[in-house]
Amino acid sequence: MKILIPGISGAIGRRLALRLHAQGHQVAGIDLRKWPDVPNGIRVHAVDLRKRSAEDVFRKFRPEVVIHLATVTSFVVGGGDERYRINLGGTRAVFEHCHRYGVEHAIFIGRHTFYGAGPDSPLYHTEDEPPQGLAHYPELADLVSADLFAATALWRFPEFTTTVLRNCYSLGASGTGTLAMFLRGKIVPLLLGFDPLFQLMHEEDVVSAIVLTIEKRIRGIFNVAGPPPLPLSLVAKGVGRRVLPLPEFILKRMLGRGGLPKLPAGALTHIKYPIVIDSGAFRKATGFQYEFDESTTLQTFAQAFPVEG
Repeated sequence: MKILIPGISGAIGRRLALRLHAQGHQVAGIDLRKWPDVPNGIRVHAVDLRKRSAEDVFRKFRPEVVIHLATVTSFVVGGGDERYRINLGGTRAVFEHCHRYGVEHAIFIGRHTFYGAGPDSPLYHTEDEPPQGLAHYPELADLVSADLFAATALWRFPEFTTTVLRNCYSLGASGTGTLAMFLRGKIVPLLLGFDPLFQLMHEEDVVSAIVLTIEKRIRGIFNVAGPPPLPLSLVAKGVGRRVLPLPEFILKRMLGRGGLPKLPAGALTHIKYPIVIDSGAFRKATGFQYEFDESTTLQTFAQAFPVEG
């Protein structure tokens, strides 16, 4: 099968490309970031997803499956306007090219943070819920827009299968991703009086879930999660970090200082309230079972990024 991966040079994209290539698929990608040691047989096109040169990749390669991993968070791109253009503009281009060049299956990789964190959130979020809490975390708006646009392909482009995956936090040896950035320092801040549940899964399990999505060719929107969620304090201790509970007004002033991670102000709601998703529909549709439990996943990160000093 011919598979195209926009965002191939990221941590999940590389692992996914290697897995699919080993299975005998023809794999290509689009990414402005370099993959210096890309193996023979995998072609990476260093072009902007929103430009005509990216459309040329679709036209010439004629992929059967497209896996869209090329969205970014506020941790990676700070400017809201540019982030919005990348996430929404890039997603629109991907699905329009899929429609124009005969793609059979398009997969959008989203995030469970779509649902938002808040005091009135349900215990488990299901796929039919709208986004919540964006008034508190405006940096999520562009990701929500991209997710919703991808979902419209289910009825706008009925000629191909569309799958939207809303994955929980990933963690692994790459040290990339929202949760990894939060855990990279020596100290993990907690808001005094709060210890929310965090859902996480190993990077390799994320790859396995995407591969199953291709094999089963499921249509629709699906939450994807791994082991049971853990309190944030246990996540921090599991990777060898010290937790520091602080009042909210102090933590807001301390963000990015004294060994604390630099977070958008809106992200504080995510260390007050949990975002836990129900992934039963995905497991039923694909038979997915996670391979790495929470302890192994945390150890993988801790070994790759030990606390110094």
